[in-house]
Amino acid sequence: MPSPALPIGRVKAGAVSSRMDTRRGLPDIESHRDLHIWIIENLQMVPVPELAYGNFFEKHCYVVLHVPQSLKATPGVPKDLHYWVGKMAGVAAQGAPGSFMQHLKEALGGATVQHREVQGHESACFRSYFRSGIIYRKGGLASALKHVETNVYNIQRLLRIRGGKHLSATEVELSWHSFNKSDIFLLDLGRIMIQWNGPKASAARKAQGLFLTHSLRDRERGGRAQVSVVDDEAEATDLMEIMEAVLGRRVGNLHDAMPSKRMNQLQKANVHLYQVCQKSKDLVVQELSTCPLAQDLLQEENCYLLDQGGFKIYVWRGRLASLQERGAAFKRALSFIQAKGYPSHTSVEVMDDGAESAGFKQLFRSWSGPQRKNRNLSGMGKLLQVKLDVGKLHSQPELAAQLRMVDDASGSVQMWRIQDSCRQPVDRKHHGQLCADGCYLVLYTYQKMGLGQHVLYLWQGLQATAHEIRALRGNAEELGLRCRGALVQEHVTMGSEPPHFLAIFQGRLVIFQGHRGHSRKGQLAPSVSLFHIQGTNSYNARTLEVPARASALNSNDVFLLVTANLCYLWFGKGCSGDQRETARALVTTISREDTEMVLEGQEPPAFWEALGGRAPYPRSRRPPEDVSDFQPRLFECSCQMGPLVLTEVVFFSQEDLDKYDVMLLDAWQEIFLWLGAAASEWKQEAVAWGQEYLKTHPAGRSLATPIVLVKQGQEPPTFTGWFCTWDPYKWSYTQSYEEVLEGDLGAVSTISEITAEIVNLRLSRWPGNDRAGLLALRALKSCEDSSESELELGPRAGPGSRSTVSSASSSSYQSSPRSLGSGGLPREQLMHQAAKDLPEGVDPAHKEAYLSDSDFQDIFGKSKEEFYSMAKWRQQEEKKQLGFF
Repeated sequence: MPSPALPIGRVKAGAVSSRMDTRRGLPDIESHRDLHIWIIENLQMVPVPELAYGNFFEKHCYVVLHVPQSLKATPGVPKDLHYWVGKMAGVAAQGAPGSFMQHLKEALGGATVQHREVQGHESACFRSYFRSGIIYRKGGLASALKHVETNVYNIQRLLRIRGGKHLSATEVELSWHSFNKSDIFLLDLGRIMIQWNGPKASAARKAQGLFLTHSLRDRERGGRAQVSVVDDEAEATDLMEIMEAVLGRRVGNLHDAMPSKRMNQLQKANVHLYQVCQKSKDLVVQELSTCPLAQDLLQEENCYLLDQGGFKIYVWRGRLASLQERGAAFKRALSFIQAKGYPSHTSVEVMDDGAESAGFKQLFRSWSGPQRKNRNLSGMGKLLQVKLDVGKLHSQPELAAQLRMVDDASGSVQMWRIQDSCRQPVDRKHHGQLCADGCYLVLYTYQKMGLGQHVLYLWQGLQATAHEIRALRGNAEELGLRCRGALVQEHVTMGSEPPHFLAIFQGRLVIFQGHRGHSRKGQLAPSVSLFHIQGTNSYNARTLEVPARASALNSNDVFLLVTANLCYLWFGKGCSGDQRETARALVTTISREDTEMVLEGQEPPAFWEALGGRAPYPRSRRPPEDVSDFQPRLFECSCQMGPLVLTEVVFFSQEDLDKYDVMLLDAWQEIFLWLGAAASEWKQEAVAWGQEYLKTHPAGRSLATPIVLVKQGQEPPTFTGWFCTWDPYKWSYTQSYEEVLEGDLGAVSTISEITAEIVNLRLSRWPGNDRAGLLALRALKSCEDSSESELELGPRAGPGSRSTVSSASSSSYQSSPRSLGSGGLPREQLMHQAAKDLPEGVDPAHKEAYLSDSDFQDIFGKSKEEFYSMAKWRQQEEKKQLGFF
């Protein structure tokens, strides 16, 4: 039995789920379900059956609760509570979320993020719950509360399918007027489901549409309906015959789709933080800061609004804020939206101090969570505590991802410098010696499961020219072809080298200023050079030449001063023993001259003389490295309509990667661009997208953040480790769009049967062995003959189109029965009559169809054509009122 409905005004703990732990009043998160949905019916909460998840009636509002599966292992992970508003919902239901969400949140307990969602403009978090897509259904839920009728074949509807990773299907008018060139349309006829692909639809959209179509078939027909696809109308004559019988023949050309208004990254980067307070009867909103934001701006005794360019409004409630302030969060957010003139569908997200969402945290320059002290270790520091083991890194990719190490750096290394647009090999004895005005290719090869794996680092100095950078990428492509594309490309900027890049040079990475190091033939080395040595071991050491001035010193580090006859190894007072040992091992890489150890404060006069005299330099102790509490985020990349648009996939998994995709994985310390097997054409643009993402990020990200280009099937453990599970063999057995189509073509009998029924006008609900059945068939035949004669007078179809028919004949052959003309049955035999009392052969579901045209106009006040062009739910309501239901 379903759970009883709950009045919104008195939500009780222990009554917010169909399965509850009554001792604590919490949803039963021990069960397999992580999603709970209720529909608001007469201002009461009514549970939605699990089979109907993803179906939303536009006249209603819904509550959706998501309890992450990781909640048991990580108690701090917040729950997500959404209030969904249909575009035709009543005013009372739309105004309910404020107090209602607060009551439910209190009943649930624990950390909860609250969201306000509007039909067609849902957040990425909400859409990510429904991988099979969201279905927008017309009208309201019938009184019988049947959300989805399964195994029902007396259906006719047309769905427009849109979206990328976030699919949605909207029920539209059953007419050719609903079609366009770019979208996917699904004509659902019960026994057969025909997917019509617009001529401008991409291969990715076609595949995603077919995924939704199959999901609908499996959920609503138990997998027993035939799925067929129209990719080319000229080749799918049988399917087009069925479509034309239902929709009529198309007149005129298809129109272009209206472009969806999606915000680009630059718009989303326009972030403003406001403090909100109530003074007397007025709501006071005071702007505090714009991006990049600092976490310290949020004070626990206040509430704040964060406006992300009108894309989303966040409300943050401090733990010490008053109950009145906290309770009015939704109301104030909606008032702010109205005052700013933003669309009414603007998303709202309300969270408490300590329960912030990943998207909110990344709007700040840095974010420290409550467990910061227990996890204040960077990847560099972790290397000291973890003995690197190749087998462990490969068997535990999550460890490889955290450490940013594909292996223990014991593989083979090849190195080239870009000179005159060509790559010149670098002698092995000079490996690790780079110049700030140059570009280099470093090819690293290692073994995994007996197979050779390649990582190609594209290193560019800060003084490199644009010409050299272009040549660097061109030569990288040539190397990629030599490796048959089986490599990972990582773009590295001087000063931001990742741990693995440092490790492969075993602590001997030295970056010279200008044409020096291995390429200084014919060049005079300066008489004095100063090198800043950073790092504590061979896995993380880096040495950078700096200006030979005293002001370049730092008490926390080690420096090497090279003069004509002597080297000084200078130890700052704040450096550790590990730093000293690492520096001693590196000295011979830079100079063979005698070395003198110098402690800060005990420098000989010659030391200061070589640096041009004493000067102030940083002496205060360096604060501990700030480790931000950020979670990885996955985005789908798209730029087909102009600027780059990123669509986030929340709760991502390997299933969200498709061969047509370009996906961006933000691991904060580096950016991954994943290229599907069929998306190689975007390879050049992908790196630019990563750079644009960093440039427009509200947190003011470093443009030197490494960008890693990963191809499908070549994923390193540093990438796969960010996914909960990873199947390395998935790509070998996943069916392509073409293979799925071939499987659907197997059962052609259904198509043939339906085509024959249409051609011969054999509709099962109008038997042909009685007077009423004969009248119906005769009328249908005359209607078709009339339509055929009208076609000859209509305009000729354009190239590539089939013959067309006027929109007046686009009514359906099932849900919109054809007229019986003037020879109808008397109204007394049809109105207010039970099915058993109707004349023999009359279909009880369509009694109105047996009226004459004049009687129909007199009773319904409109023609049959006007009536059947209405939404089906409105037809049913009028039939109920007039005695024809």
